[in-house]
Amino acid sequence: MPGTKVIIAGAGIAGPVLAMFLKAKGYDPVIYERTEHPTIHGLSLALQTNGLRVLSLIPGLVDKIVGGRIQQIVQYSTLLEDPGELTRSDAPGRLAAEGKFGMLCVRRAVFHRTLLEHAEASGIPIVFGHQLVSFVETADRVAVSFANGKTDAASFLVGCDGLHSNTRECLFGKHEPAFTGLVQVDYLFSTGGVGLIVMAQTGGLSETPDELKTLPTAINLYGNGAHMIAYPVNDHQTSWAVTTQEPEAKETWRAMEGEAQEDFKHGPFSQWSFGGGKLVAAGTNIVKYGLYDRPELQSWYKGRVVLLGDAAHPTSPHLGQGANQAFEDIYHLVRLLSKYNPDAASPPTELLSKVFSEYESLRIERTSALVKRARKQGEIRVVNGVEESKKRNNILREETGQRDAFSGPAYDEILKFPFEIGHSEVALSS
Repeated sequence: MPGTKVIIAGAGIAGPVLAMFLKAKGYDPVIYERTEHPTIHGLSLALQTNGLRVLSLIPGLVDKIVGGRIQQIVQYSTLLEDPGELTRSDAPGRLAAEGKFGMLCVRRAVFHRTLLEHAEASGIPIVFGHQLVSFVETADRVAVSFANGKTDAASFLVGCDGLHSNTRECLFGKHEPAFTGLVQVDYLFSTGGVGLIVMAQTGGLSETPDELKTLPTAINLYGNGAHMIAYPVNDHQTSWAVTTQEPEAKETWRAMEGEAQEDFKHGPFSQWSFGGGKLVAAGTNIVKYGLYDRPELQSWYKGRVVLLGDAAHPTSPHLGQGANQAFEDIYHLVRLLSKYNPDAASPPTELLSKVFSEYESLRIERTSALVKRARKQGEIRVVNGVEESKKRNNILREETGQRDAFSGPAYDEILKFPFEIGHSEVALSS
């Protein structure tokens, strides 16, 4: 007998993961995606301890993920007036050694394909070319309409459709995303990395240079008016991104034109030390895009429709928590559905309101704080002028525990959620 049907809008990173959890809990999810096929847009992302904890609950998934297992994070200044190492943290390797997963950096397209394949192998339909444009609720269901004229209906609807969420717009009206004032350029490089890094920037892909091959290391390079982050995404490639302050750029994830790519590859960033310049010079598929977040929502649901991930709380990438926070959302939403609707029957709106209300009360405060913290981290990283850059460097040197998001107590605090290892309230059978 079919389970309770759930429509998930969006087959990006969060949608397939949510669908696998719901399927394992007795629901019958179907995913609708606006694009015609899986996209190759987006370069890379960092799966951190909190996100990997959630993914580890899905039997067999984590072992299939291809990525770079980070052992340390090192920060350098490329400022000519103040060069050298600023901080070094063994937090990722230490956490991994303690059985707490650490940090696994992945090419987004490769990771996305793994999620889609695992979801489809679980019997979950993924329907492309269906952009949600409206929905109508009745007492016990939601009828969804798509731009191609097709319709479908389910017990409830979850919007996992990202920064430009149609579900969010249908629920709460149109709100333009807020440009953070930072632009990121991403690349993927091979050593044997892929080009992307979380932030508003320009990026691409390239082979990992010799000086970054010894130990899997995420590096942060700080200059005058710019910041670069780079990490391995497999055993021979490094993904990286440069963030600068520029006029607003759209988050379109389209490759730069050939001439612009060559100009960037041979520009001033190609002269940066500590391996950064070599990454820039070797970059391919260079992408330039704006970094965005959105005004905080006071609620994530109405009736039988709820938001999750970037649809609810899009963030700039400076903490590397975008996808990881979506996975925390999934954990708590499924935990609460299991708690209040253990037989996975079609829930009345009153019960869904209880689930969704408790879900947002757990998540809005935490995600809002992290969105603000990510924006602040970007403002700390990218400053203009030699003296301001020196001040930033000294902050990083002297106050690492409070100011550096990737080492010490600040790092540990972010990653202690959503449950202690071995104490998950959600169990999925294989």
